[in-house]
Amino acid sequence: MENLYYSNIIYLVSFLITLIAQIFVSSSYSRYKKILNSKDNTGYDTARKILDKNNLEDVMILETKGNLTDHYDPTRKVIRLSTDIYHGSSIASVAVAAHECGHAIQDKENYKPMRIRSKIVPTVNLCTKLGYLAIVIGAIFSYKLMEIGIILLLALLAFQLITLPVEFNASSRALKELKKLKLLDSEEIPNAKSMLSAAAFTYVAAMLSTLLEILRYVLIFTDRDN
Repeated sequence: MENLYYSNIIYLVSFLITLIAQIFVSSSYSRYKKILNSKDNTGYDTARKILDKNNLEDVMILETKGNLTDHYDPTRKVIRLSTDIYHGSSIASVAVAAHECGHAIQDKENYKPMRIRSKIVPTVNLCTKLGYLAIVIGAIFSYKLMEIGIILLLALLAFQLITLPVEFNASSRALKELKKLKLLDSEEIPNAKSMLSAAAFTYVAAMLSTLLEILRYVLIFTDRDN
C-alpha cells in the first residue's frame, strides 16, 4: 500500500510538471506574439531568408492549421508553419520560424542525433502502443505483461532523451542565424531566446513526465508483486 501512496504522489508531480510547461510556453507565446519585430519580417520571410542563405532553396515553406503546430518534415523537405507564425511579424513568429529552419540545417548537415531520432520513430511508436496495452492488460491479468510493458516504455524515454539535443541545437542554430542575417535587432534577440527557451522546456517536461510515469508503474508493479 505504501508504494501505491507514492505512485499517486508521483502522478500528481508529473501532472503538475506537464501543466506548468504548457502554461509557461503558452504565456511566453502570448507575450511575444504581441511584440512586433522592428524589421517587419513575417515567419515566412524569416524562414525563406535563412533557408536561401544556407543553400536550402529546395525546402518549401507551407502554411498549416492549428496553434504552434510548426514543424520540419525531413522526408518531404518542407517546413510547415502555423497560420499565426506564417503571416505574423512578431518576435514569436520570427523565433519559431528560425527554429524550424534550424532543423532543416541539421538535416542538410546530417546532424547525427536528428538522424537517429528519425530512424527510431516507427519503432518507438510501436513500442509505446504495445507498452501501454501490456500495462493495462497486465494490471488485470498478468504482472509479467505489466513488466514487459514497462520495459517497452523505456523506448519512449530514450526517444525523448535524444530529442533534447536535437531541439536545443535547433534553437542555438536559430539564434545564430537571426544574429548573422540581422533579422532581429540586438535588443530583440533576448526576447527570441526567451521564447525558444520556453518551447524547449516543454521537451524537458515531457521527458521528466515519462520518467516519473515509468517509475510510478514500477512502484505499482512491485507493490502488487509483493
